Amino acid sequence: MKPEASKDSLINLLLPLALILGLVLLLSLNVEGTQEDQLTTPLETGLKVIVDYLAAAAELAAAIVIGGAVVRGIITYLKLFFSNPRKNFDATEKIRLQLGRVLALGLEFSVASDILRTSIAPNRQDILNLGAIVLLRTLLNYFIEREIQQGEQRRLQESEFDRSLQ
Repeated sequence: MKPEASKDSLINLLLPLALILGLVLLLSLNVEGTQEDQLTTPLETGLKVIVDYLAAAAELAAAIVIGGAVVRGIITYLKLFFSNPRKNFDATEKIRLQLGRVLALGLEFSVASDILRTSIAPNRQDILNLGAIVLLRTLLNYFIEREIQQGEQRRLQESEFDRSLQ
């Protein structure tokens, strides 16, 4: 076995475990009494309003991107299902990979929204919550990307196999 392959497999095993452990640790930390009565300046209040609008826009972008991909995937699947039922498995895999790519993009928009919401005068609990959310979404994104890579490798191997038969 190549040293590079064993290193990659070790990383593929340890990275998700480390992310899960970090998520559990962050969720177990609960900082009480960190919310002091802070006087806010008019500038801070104005920035908070602007950042809230930007965060809402990022959440809306995530919803539009993911919703559009779901609708497109359903329409594509129905077209392929009714036009050529034999290639249904290929179509399903292709649609699943496309949806996975868009889900990863939607997660990025969602993380951006959470970062924006925490950017103005955060307390310690806000930062811990943001860390937990980012770790969870990073973990989801990691597994989505891994599925996409495995699916693309399968498709590449199948296409090479089909070409060798011809």
